Amino acid sequence: MKIIDLSKPIQYNKNDPWFMKVKIKHKPHRKAKWLIRVLGLPFKLFPKGFTGWADDTIQKMGVHSTTHIDAPWHYSPTVNGEKAKTIDEVPLDWCFGEGIVIDMKHKVDFDAITVKDITTFLDEQNLTIEPKMIVLIKTGRDKYNGTKDFHKIGTGMSAEATEWLIDKGIKVMGIDSWGWDLPLPYMLQKAKETGNSELFWEAHLVGQRKEYCHMEQLVNLDALPYTGFKIAVFPLKIVGASAAPARVVAMME
Repeated sequence: MKIIDLSKPIQYNKNDPWFMKVKIKHKPHRKAKWLIRVLGLPFKLFPKGFTGWADDTIQKMGVHSTTHIDAPWHYSPTVNGEKAKTIDEVPLDWCFGEGIVIDMKHKVDFDAITVKDITTFLDEQNLTIEPKMIVLIKTGRDKYNGTKDFHKIGTGMSAEATEWLIDKGIKVMGIDSWGWDLPLPYMLQKAKETGNSELFWEAHLVGQRKEYCHMEQLVNLDALPYTGFKIAVFPLKIVGASAAPARVVAMME
């Protein structure tokens, strides 16, 4: 079996904006050696070659800072009038299944992905979306991941395309852009320019009416065929959280 990693490394990056910054403290082996001595074990009783253990502390990392999956709770406290699921409540059988890649690399920045875009691609490739698949939207913008402008550029999903996937029986979908919608600064600008309150976060807010999860900041989708693989996207079980980092992997025989 071939396993392909679709998750970005979790590490400090000076180019990340403040809301994406990750800070991890790495503790060397010698620190633990002295801790064990303080706890009462004399050095002469240390096992031969024992240098202590390495340890690490995540000092700062938002649940949306790296490759992650958003729970319905992220979009709204309710879905169609019922309490929305937090990330620990998302069924695990949503998080494993047959994968399909929708290639949208031709879409220019700030041009939203439509139902027609998706159906045209499926028709050209003779592909079909089946219920319970995990749908991956490939935009090619992962090449900007780690740069200071990552969250400012790219395409994103429209509300209609998001709803269309949900109606096809899709519970989990993902994208290799910073976010599922068009870039956040662009949405803010256009909403203010037009006075249209429906422009901001339109794809996310489909989750107010229809239950689904999406992944953001995927990487390496170019390494996948369009079909013929399984996807695992198991989030950290953070009780009450709106999202969680996930090690997203594709598996192919």
